[in-house]
Amino acid sequence: MAESLERIDVKLSPAPDARIPLMKSKGGRRRGGDTWVVSVFVIIQIGVFIATMLVNDCWTNSHGDCLLQTLGRFSFQPLPENPLLGPSQSKLDEMGALRWSLLTEQHQTWRLFTFPFLHGGLFHLLLNLSSIVYVGVRLEREFGPIRIGIIYALSAFVGGLVASLFLRNTPAVGASGALYGLLGTLLSELVWNWKYHTNKACLFPFATLVFVFVCNFVLGFLPYVDNFASIGGFISGFLLGSVFLLSPQLQPVAPNKGGLVEYGVKSYINLKLKKKLDRPVLRIVSLILFGLLLAGCLVVVLHGININSYCTWCPYVDCIPFTSWHCQDTEASCETMVSNAQLTMTCIGNGNFRVYPFTNISRARMNDLCNLIC
Repeated sequence: MAESLERIDVKLSPAPDARIPLMKSKGGRRRGGDTWVVSVFVIIQIGVFIATMLVNDCWTNSHGDCLLQTLGRFSFQPLPENPLLGPSQSKLDEMGALRWSLLTEQHQTWRLFTFPFLHGGLFHLLLNLSSIVYVGVRLEREFGPIRIGIIYALSAFVGGLVASLFLRNTPAVGASGALYGLLGTLLSELVWNWKYHTNKACLFPFATLVFVFVCNFVLGFLPYVDNFASIGGFISGFLLGSVFLLSPQLQPVAPNKGGLVEYGVKSYINLKLKKKLDRPVLRIVSLILFGLLLAGCLVVVLHGININSYCTWCPYVDCIPFTSWHCQDTEASCETMVSNAQLTMTCIGNGNFRVYPFTNISRARMNDLCNLIC
C-alpha cells in the first residue's frame, strides 16, 4: 500500500484570514475564545490604577491643587509633578513602586511583585493596555492561554529584576515589562519560523509592531515609567518564545481519492516534521539563557548592587532631563518654616522656595513638594 503513495505533499502555510500565522487546535479550529488570560491581566491592572487614584485622593492630600478638579478624589496631580496624569510620588511608593532605598536598605522585596501592575498615570495606562490587548489577544488566540500566561508573568517578573539593577531614589513602575515580553515573544516566533510562512504578506504588520515598540519606549523617558523593565521583559519574552513557540502551523495532508491517507506513511511524515521543527537544541539553549538571566539578576539584586554606580550614561536610557525633572540621583533636602497658617519650603540645594497656604500636611507629602521644588 505504501508503494502506491510515492509522493505526498506536505504544505506549510498560515491561515488565510489572519495577520499572525494561526495554529490549529486539536479539533482543527482556531482558538477564538481562549483569550481569558490577557483579559484577566488587563482587568487587574485597571483595578490597581483605580485603587491607586483612590489612595492618592489629590483633592484632599494636595489641598485642591490638582488637575481636572471636577473629578474630585480621582483628580490628577499637577503636570509639573506628574506629566502622565497620575498620582504623587509618595502614593506610588505606598502602592508598591520600586525605589532604591526601599528595596535595598529596607529590604522590601515584595515590591518586585507589585511593580509590574503599576502605571505612572492615565497616559501610561491607556497606551500600555491598548498595546497589550492588540498584541496579547492575537498571540493568545494562536498559542493558547497557558503558554502566553506563563510568558506574560515571567517577562513581567524578570523585567522588574532588571529594573532593580538600575534604580534611583525615585519611584519606578514597570507595567510595560509584560508588554515588551509579548513583543519579544512575537519577534522570536517570526524569526525562528520565518521560512515556514509561505504568505509573508499576511503576517503581523511590522510597521505596527515598530510603532507600538517605539511609542511605549519613548513614554519611558518620562518620570516613573521604567525603560529597563521593558528591556528585561523584551529579552525574556524572546527567550521564552524560543522555548514555547517554535512549531509553526502544519497544513493537513490532503486525502487521496478514497478520502483516506495510509496511517503508517502519514505518521512517519509527521514524526519527521516534528523532529525537524521542534529544534530541541534551540529550546534548551534558550531555556538555559533565560535561567541564567533570572538567576543572575536575583543574585545581583539580593546583594544590593546598583549598576548606575558603574555606568554614568545608564540613567539616560530611562530618563531625558527637562525643566520639571532631572535624571541625577540626588537626594532632595528642604528647610520648612510655618507662619501665619502658611508653609514655606526652601530647597537647600538650589535655593528655590515656595509658599503654600496650608500647614496640615503629611511628611510623605512634604517630601513630594520638596522633590518638586528641588
